[in-house]
Amino acid sequence: MDLELKDKIVVVTGAAGIKGSIGETIVQALAEEGAIPVIVCRNDRGYGYAQELQERGIDSIFVKTDLSDPKQIEKAVAKIGAKYGRIDVLINNVGVNDGAGLDASIEDFMWSLKLNLVSFFAMTKYCLPYIKKTKGNILNIGSKVGLTGQGGTSGYAASKGGVLGLTREWAVDLIKHGIRVNAIIIAESWTPAYDNWIKTLENGEEKLKSIVKKIPFENRMTTPQEIADSCLFAISNKSSHTTGQFITVDGGYIHLDRSLLTE
Repeated sequence: MDLELKDKIVVVTGAAGIKGSIGETIVQALAEEGAIPVIVCRNDRGYGYAQELQERGIDSIFVKTDLSDPKQIEKAVAKIGAKYGRIDVLINNVGVNDGAGLDASIEDFMWSLKLNLVSFFAMTKYCLPYIKKTKGNILNIGSKVGLTGQGGTSGYAASKGGVLGLTREWAVDLIKHGIRVNAIIIAESWTPAYDNWIKTLENGEEKLKSIVKKIPFENRMTTPQEIADSCLFAISNKSSHTTGQFITVDGGYIHLDRSLLTE
């Protein structure tokens, strides 16, 4: 299926993670469809990723940005606008489950909100004039934590709950401009960061098995590629009448009947 994403300018935040991370996988999937990914992230890996894309003939750039700093975000979007003159899609992907729980300092809680929620608002605010020109769309990457809680991560939970609220709010706000806004909700996905976390646990293998057993569909984690594929469909014109939706890509982890998990 041709998703008609060729030459679309797609800004992806938090996209310079380790190879195989969700953001990096989204960037590679966009490139395969002929889109022009713009990487906005604080990690210097982004320079290498952009160079690789340029060597493939894709006019991609990396804009190094601390996404917890709205002033840097404003400058980043200005740079993108100066180069391309338009933005077709914004994918707010950045997110760190930083463990800022009730025992954290107020400063740590506020930093979590800045990175995981305020960055979504700031990116959207500054990209919006360009998106209005193209009648493009916005996709927010959410998490099950915003719906279910997790424990020990108040900042991240508050942020991801806020992301879902903003998705619906912006969908209402932007209907008059012909702009769609949706969210992808992720539960358990096997990423390099997840692998690194499991390796820090004394009983990591047992913990991993217990998590996987709780995923109803095929008792396996969602792959970053499956998430990327869902993102691309959601931002494409094949989803042209879908807005204000929470698209859950999780193998039934959140919503399906727990009786499915009986052995």
